[in-house]
Amino acid sequence: MLRFINERRLVAGRFSWQTGFGAFTYSKSQIQNVVSYIENQKQHGAKKTFREEYLQLLERFGIDYKHEYLFEWYD
Repeated sequence: MLRFINERRLVAGRFSWQTGFGAFTYSKSQIQNVVSYIENQKQHGAKKTFREEYLQLLERFGIDYKHEYLFEWYD
């Protein structure tokens, strides 16, 4: 698949698979909070960068991470 994508230049630069992932879940009782957050995402983005917000989530939920495994930031 990598060869297919790169030979046809389907993306800018060289395509490769990421080495890790991140996922966050919330309980059903938090649905309204999540919906409100999504609805007000523009305001959140005006106050913090995605990097700041992502790192804050990792810290808030006590998720151990290594900086070298975080994805590249495009601020």
